[in-house]
Order: sequence, then structure tokens, then C-alpha cells
Amino acid sequence: MLPATHKTLPIIFLMGPTGSGKTELAVHLVQRFPLEIISVDSAQIYRGLDIGTAKPSPELLALATHHLINIRDPMESYSAAEFRTDALHNIASLHAETKIPLLVGGTNLYFRALRYGLSKLPNANPELRSKLEYQAAQQGWRAMHAKLAKIDPTAAARIHPNDSQRIQRALEVWHLTNITLSAHLQGPVMDACPYPILILGRVPKSRELLRARLATRFHSMLEQGLEQEIATLLADNCLSPSVPAARCVGYRQVIDYLNGNMDRNTMIEKAITATRGLAKRQMTWLRTELNINWLYDEDQEIFTSACKLVHAFLSNYQ
Repeated sequence: MLPATHKTLPIIFLMGPTGSGKTELAVHLVQRFPLEIISVDSAQIYRGLDIGTAKPSPELLALATHHLINIRDPMESYSAAEFRTDALHNIASLHAETKIPLLVGGTNLYFRALRYGLSKLPNANPELRSKLEYQAAQQGWRAMHAKLAKIDPTAAARIHPNDSQRIQRALEVWHLTNITLSAHLQGPVMDACPYPILILGRVPKSRELLRARLATRFHSMLEQGLEQEIATLLADNCLSPSVPAARCVGYRQVIDYLNGNMDRNTMIEKAITATRGLAKRQMTWLRTELNINWLYDEDQEIFTSACKLVHAFLSNYQ
């Protein structure tokens, strides 16, 4: 019997880098416990971005319901604050049905926003973002990163020179408030997550194994029709190179290829390199998180280990 007070009910995080097998493990858990999946993926929120985001297939969705996928058109933006609001709403709804939310994905900023809360930052400003995009098109994002380093060296030190989305956001916050992003982040935050959390981290012990897997996965996406998916979105004016959805790893490189900015072999090489870079950044972030129960690919009993952890955790709320 679950407690009557929803705020005392638990939630479960399943974190890990891209391509680490989180979805496979999540479905295994859903089939054995009263869980329902909430996606924590800043790319899978977009309708039509299916192949390149490794979005669950209709067959898989029939086995395990996923919340917070296909909730935005590719031309729309979506923030960590919006995710936090949507996730808390879904958590409350699932608890009301006596189900335990299993939050699964690789967007660590979303996990952190839910777990710890967010600083009160200004909303996105489309006009200002367009101006920053234009400047970046003229000067390059590395030059924009250099500008940020002069304004907010602390933020610039945390943001990779090629991470256009975070560079843009840091500059946007400065222009809108005349206060640096770093200063904002040191201010008051929204309330932290009110629910007990079990955190699982599925990761490969071998970096080379993950690198090889990511290369194979991107080639598989191409075979499934990734180029045609993106070409159709562009032709139907459902996707533009300037919107956040187009910055998703793989999509950015294919768009450049389709626009004649590189040949196909270069596109493949750059997409795989970008995907590996994303996985590396995700792993770096994960190592800073507290209280993660690590589940390694090399563990032959990884599913059993995960089930034991979940069973022990949920037994506290029965």
C-alpha cells in the first residue's frame, strides 16, 4: 500500500551517456515494477525528430508508455524550466495512479533542474536570439565564446566553444539583465525536488566500447533513413538550421551536408565525432552527481542488479 501523501512517494532516475542502453534497461524495469517512464531528453521532445534521437518505436511504446516525448514542434524552443514544470506535473499524475515515475534520459541539465531547482532566469527572447544567431553566422561561435569570456569568464570556462546553445543563452541572459549568468546561478533557486530519489547510472566501463557503439549506431541511423527524415522536415518548413532542434547531434551535421556545406563522408565523420563528444561531456557531468548507483555494461547481471536496487528502494514505500 503506497502512502496517501504524494510528496512522500519516490521517483527513480536512470541516467547515462547517449548510446549506453538506458531505454533497454528502463523497459526491463517497467515490465517488473509499477513504473512508468518520463523521458529526460531535450531532443526526443520534438515531433518528427525520430531516427536521429533514437526515439522509442511504436512497438516499444506499446510495451512501455513514455511521457514528455513528441510535445513540441521542431521550430519551438523548450527550456529546462519548462521541463521541470512538465516533469513535476507528470510525477504528481503518476503518483495519483499509484505508479512510480522512472525518469530516463541523457539531458543532465534537466535532471539537475528537477533535483536541485533552477535559478530564476529571464525567459528566452526570440528577437535577441535572432540577433545573436546573425552575429554567430558572421563571426562564428568561437568568436561569440570569446565575447562571453570577456563578459562572464566563469560561465565561459564551463561552456565548450562549440556549444552554441549554451553560449547563446549566457549572452542572452547578460543582454537582458545586465547581470552575468554566473551571478544569476549564485542567486536564489526554485524549490528542490520534494520526492525521495533512487539514482541509477548505466555506463560502460570501457570508453572505447562506447565510442565504437556510437559509430555503429550513427551508421544504423543513416540506414534507417535519417537523411530523408531531415530532408522532409526541411522541405516542409518544419525545421530550420537556426532553431534549437537543428542543433541536436547528428541533425546539425546532416543539415550542413544537405545544404552542400560538406560531403557525405565528412558529415559522417563529424556526426560521429560530435556524438562521442556529447557522451564524453555527459560522463564528465555524471561524475559530479551524488549518490549514483553505478550499473556497468560489463556486469553480466546488470538487469538483476538494477532490479535488486529498485526492489529494495520501493520496499520502503509499501
